[in-house]
Amino acid sequence: MSKFPVLHFPHRHLLGIDGLDAADIAIILDLAETYIEQNRADDKKRALLRGRTIINLFFENSTRTRTSFELAGKRLGADVINMSVASTSVKKGETLLDTALTLNAMHLDALVVRHPDSGAVKLLAEAVNCAVINGGDGSHEHPTQALLDALTIRRRKGRLHGLTVAICGDVLHSRVARSNIALLNIMGAHVRVVAPRTLLPAQVSRLGVEVFHDMARGLADVDIIMMLRLQTERMHGSFLPSIREYFHFYGLDHNKIARARPDALVMHPGPINRGVEIDSAVADDLDRSLIREQVEMGVAVRMACLDLLLRANTPMTEH
Repeated sequence: MSKFPVLHFPHRHLLGIDGLDAADIAIILDLAETYIEQNRADDKKRALLRGRTIINLFFENSTRTRTSFELAGKRLGADVINMSVASTSVKKGETLLDTALTLNAMHLDALVVRHPDSGAVKLLAEAVNCAVINGGDGSHEHPTQALLDALTIRRRKGRLHGLTVAICGDVLHSRVARSNIALLNIMGAHVRVVAPRTLLPAQVSRLGVEVFHDMARGLADVDIIMMLRLQTERMHGSFLPSIREYFHFYGLDHNKIARARPDALVMHPGPINRGVEIDSAVADDLDRSLIREQVEMGVAVRMACLDLLLRANTPMTEH
């Protein structure tokens, strides 16, 4: 028997929130809770994944997500390798499959993939012989971000069920928004999206959200305000009249927060564009802002995901 108990987790990969149920999400969040104290201790490492190899394969830059996964793997005792691949070097599906063949020859245990194209991570998962975690694919999903957001909310509010969460800003281009909408609906929260029409997907209400185009109405009596980064790099065409006008109508400041509940909390997946999506006074407000806590919860959640995918599928022998 292993001295580290193995939880049952019925999934080979974590490609999105879609496909998980409330019990799956609770397992991840509950296990992540146990890693928070470990990460705050002087000795942060365990030997749970000793001998395992994890590769962070990033076709798109993200220092925050890559570093978080790297810390997560190393604190569980795994060998972690970071591979950055210029997105311009991978143009076709067959090239991606060639990458998969190369990775299979390395006998990996887990692969964390970030890719600018929606669906690319799923394609890799179908071709490799190891567990795959989606570190963000195009405008599709970013499951571990939604999980860390959920953990952050649950720790501060004590629950997810029944809360009203407003997701504000560039919903159209946001994989974070899609994963959060899915997770919050599964867990029984009430979800609103607040954005100009140009930054909302077509038929967005079918995702199970209330739609608002005005911040004053959209933030009325909400428990959580989740701001999104304005993803100008994904915008091809005219989506906004100007950054200044965008901030005036949709940037979060204390005047707009006043519409929410008195104990409402503010989140942002980062990196923050100060003065664009959120005022610095709000981002740095220790009574309101959960942004720093989100970063801390990210490492714990990613430790839980790696632990569950690797040990639940192929339990290790006693160390």
